[in-house]
This record gives sequence, C-alpha cells and structure tokens, in this order.
Amino acid sequence: MKAQEKPAGRTVWDGVYTDAQADRATAIFNQSCSNCHTLLSQGTRPLSGDKFWEGYAQRTVGDLITFVRTNMPNGNGGSLPVATYNDLVALILKSNGFPAGTTELAPETAATVQIIPKDGPGELPANTLVRVVGCLARSGSDWVLTNATAPERIEKTGVGPEDAARPLGDRTTTLKFVLTRLDAFTGHRMSVSGLLMGPGGAEGINVTTVNRVAETCP
Repeated sequence: MKAQEKPAGRTVWDGVYTDAQADRATAIFNQSCSNCHTLLSQGTRPLSGDKFWEGYAQRTVGDLITFVRTNMPNGNGGSLPVATYNDLVALILKSNGFPAGTTELAPETAATVQIIPKDGPGELPANTLVRVVGCLARSGSDWVLTNATAPERIEKTGVGPEDAARPLGDRTTTLKFVLTRLDAFTGHRMSVSGLLMGPGGAEGINVTTVNRVAETCP
C-alpha cells in the first residue's frame, strides 16, 4: 500500500469508542494520569497533537491500548481494571478529535483499527523512528539511498528480518549525520535506521544505524 492510499479497513475516523466511555475516564485520568500527562497538545507529556501523531501515526488502536495497559500508570502498568484502560484510550482518542461511535472500544474490536489522518495515511511525521532500505550512493557531499523503500515505523534500530530481499521502492533518501565510513559499500543494499527529518523524511534521516544487507543492489 502506498503511503497516500486510503486503507481498506476501519480507521479512527469510523467512530470506534463512545462518548460515555470517554466521560467515564475523565475522573480516573485526573486521579491517576494527570500528574504525568496532559490531554492537551502542549505541556508535559501531551497525549494529543503532534506528540500523539509522532507516536502512533500508521499504528493501530490495538497498539495504543496495549501500550497504555502495559505502561500506565507510570511504573505500575496493568494495575487498573481492563475496562478502565479501554475508557482511557477512548478519552485519548476523543482528545485528538476522532469522532465517537455507538460501540464501546475494546481490544477485540480495536486490534486492527488504523490511526491515520482523515485524508489517508500520508507520510509518517518528523521525529518518527524508522527503517529504510535502498542502494547506497553519493549525491554531492551527502550519502543517499536510491531505490529506497518508504519509511517503516520501528520500535528498535537495526536490520529487519526481510531487509536483504524485500522489494525496493522509488524514493531517494538523504542520510544525515552519518558517523560510519561508507565508501566501501557504494552500490550495495543497505538498511538504515534513524529519525525522520521532516514528514516522510523530506529533509533526510538522522541516521542511528546503517548496515549492509546485500552486496548487489537493486
């Protein structure tokens, strides 16, 4: 699926929680969460706005539920009732402007619901940790990946299990702040991890790791 195509499945714009859930969560959020987080887009550890999109664009509501249940309250994850975690995620979704529906949010109904902008997935936001695979080349003073794949959101840096054989793309991605000598790998297939600079890496990738995964490319 190309980044701009609308997905076939359900998204957060289809109404995947109820207003009653979000209302129920307000008191418990104020009691258990507000010391560390805010539902606004600014302030300490905001749960809406740019920080929300950096963390969850192109993920699923199921991923969000799992993270909240596993890690919150801070240092005491899993200590609240399951239904309360569902309600808290409903409140987070409401705070980000996603519409309510008629069915309450639950892990079994939200597992594949995609978190994307209203007009489609678009590009991953700046500062997202990603992996890109492509062919190493020089462009002026910069190293670049040609035939590069679209950025893939990752949890940890390093080579992915399919990087040596996965289909390549049609992008050229600039590698920024490379600390490794790469001259010997020119023309090879490389797997690069790092933070996007600009949406979709429009200004490049702030490189964390770069690894050769095949001697020929594409």
